[in-house]
Formats: sequence, structure tokens, C-alpha cells
Amino acid sequence: MWNWLLNIRNAVATVAQGLGVTLRYWIITYQDDRGTFTEKFEYPEKPVPVAARYRGFHRFDLTTCIACDKCAKACPVDCIYIGKERSEGTKGFRVTGYTIDYSKCMFCALCVEPCPVDCIFMGATHDLSCYSRDGCIVDFSRLPLDVAWGRATLNPTVVSESKAITEPVHNGPSS
Repeated sequence: MWNWLLNIRNAVATVAQGLGVTLRYWIITYQDDRGTFTEKFEYPEKPVPVAARYRGFHRFDLTTCIACDKCAKACPVDCIYIGKERSEGTKGFRVTGYTIDYSKCMFCALCVEPCPVDCIFMGATHDLSCYSRDGCIVDFSRLPLDVAWGRATLNPTVVSESKAITEPVHNGPSS
């Protein structure tokens, strides 16, 4: 009988504690000096500060990629698609397409570790929003060179403009 009463007391105490946390944060939302998110960070004019090890949208250096498929094989959700063809006169491959489907990607960074030439790494971009599923598929070989090589940030307008290009921008490191 005493255990039953103690269990009821513990249940009431934990529910009250949770409601106290909720009430505290609810009251904070009505403070005058709180401000909105856009007032605090001036988004999108200034980028939102992210942590040093933030795993945002990928950055990819097309010049160093050897099309070894290790990143695509390490991806647990199969969101990386690499198009390649044999280079004439060499034993390597030429990258014809490097596509990441961000509607599948879970930003786990498992594709970064197995790359032998460190051509793919996680960037700090977090706002690649789009209105269609087609906008979530990014082909790094069709992006402008600064974006594809990781010198500029990936943004929705560049991705949408890259879909209009019919030929890849870069033919690979051995061309």
C-alpha cells in the first residue's frame, strides 16, 4: 500500500516539475527584451552562427575527386550518385556527375571519412530550402566552379540555375 502511495506522489511530483519548466519558458516568451530570431541574428543578411563541428550541406572539391565510390558505398541511405567514365590513356576515371539527394541525406558525415583524397567534407550551410523535391537534388559537377570546388557557399538560387545547364562544367581532374 505504501509503495502505491509513493508511486502516486512521485508521478504527481514529476508532472508538476515538467509543468514548471513549461510554465517558465512560456513566461519568457512574453518578455520585452527577448526579441525575435531575425532581430537577434539579422537573418538572411548575416549568416546564423553555427558551431565549429556543425554538419551542414556538403562541400565538394571536384578537382581532387578520383571517383572511387567509397563515399557512395559508406552512405547508409544511398543518397550519393557518382557518374564516371574511364579516362583515355590513364587507369583512372573521369567524374561526369556527382549528385547528392538531400531529401534522403541525414547529414551523418559517414561519407567524409572514407574519402582517400579528402574531396568531400561537411560545410556550414544550413539553409538550402526549396519548393520541390527536384530542388533537393544537387549535382556538384553542374554547379559553378566556385561553389562546386567549395570556395563559395551552396545556395538555392545557384542550385536552381545549375539545373538549366545541359553539360557538366568540369570534365574531371585528368582532363
